[in-house]
Amino acid sequence: MSSQNFASLRYTALRVGLLIACFGVVYGLCYVGLVPIGANGSNLVWMILLALIISAPLSWVLLRKQRDAMSEQIVERVDRAKQKLAANAGQEDGAA
Repeated sequence: MSSQNFASLRYTALRVGLLIACFGVVYGLCYVGLVPIGANGSNLVWMILLALIISAPLSWVLLRKQRDAMSEQIVERVDRAKQKLAANAGQEDGAA
């Protein structure tokens, strides 16, 4: 199997890894005191939201190659499905 077959899985794994790394950085900044800690136990929620906000543009820039490979994989699958549907429709028209 080609590595192209796992493009979606690779992109998803890298995206989750980047989110976890961003969360680690945010957690470290909160622990050191450079980022204020939320009130009434909301710190975890704010750290997760901040990690999501930071990881989104980073993944847009850093994971471009993987995202392009994933989109090529999806386009190929959609094209194959369209060809199968067209072939099945042609068989039904020929049988009638």
